Amino acid sequence: MAGVSTPSSPLPAEVAARLTRDSAGLVAAIIQQHDTGEVLMLGWMDDEALHRTLTSGRVTFWSRSRQEYWRKGDTSGHTQHVRSVALDCDGDALLVRVDQVGAACHTGRRTCFDAGDLGADPGERP
Repeated sequence: MAGVSTPSSPLPAEVAARLTRDSAGLVAAIIQQHDTGEVLMLGWMDDEALHRTLTSGRVTFWSRSRQEYWRKGDTSGHTQHVRSVALDCDGDALLVRVDQVGAACHTGRRTCFDAGDLGADPGERP
């Protein structure tokens, strides 16, 4: 089970203390291509997944549906090589900049965010 930070968290104490986890112990992780800024996908991490991501050079997530860890690309070959990991100001979201090899989306597409614009009105500009 994804766990809320405990004294046994694998993360350094100063990192674990900065995280604001949801009720399941998870933090949203936005995955972005490091050189183009393209947003590729959104995944979820608990302390262990973040620790694995920070120390292995590859992105690891917690699967909410399968209730297990998964490292992007282990079965598909579409790997994500970590370039940097940043925490937002509230501590509840991570920005993981990667070098994406192949598709990021489980559908086989480069990005999960290509399902079409929803037609938002940009409104007035200052």
